[in-house]
Amino acid sequence: MGTAELNNTKKELVGWILSLTDESILSLLSSVKLSSEGKSIDWWEELTESDRGNILSGIRDYQQGETMKSNEFWNCLTKG
Repeated sequence: MGTAELNNTKKELVGWILSLTDESILSLLSSVKLSSEGKSIDWWEELTESDRGNILSGIRDYQQGETMKSNEFWNCLTKG
C-alpha cells in the first residue's frame, strides 16, 4: 500500500470510528489498540468474581465428565 493509499485509509478509519455509537465495537477497537501497544489487559482480570466462578465450575464439570451432548441439551431445552 502506497503512502497516499495508507493516508486515505487512515482518514476513512478515523471518520468511521468517530461515527460509531456501538460500545462493544469501541471496546474491541480499544483492546486492539492496547494490544498493539503491548498494554493489553488479561481478559480474566476483567471478569467479575461470579463469571470466574462459573467458568471454573464449567471446567471442573468437564474434567469430571459431567457433560452432555449438544442434541441432549437442545432436546431438554425444547421439551422442558
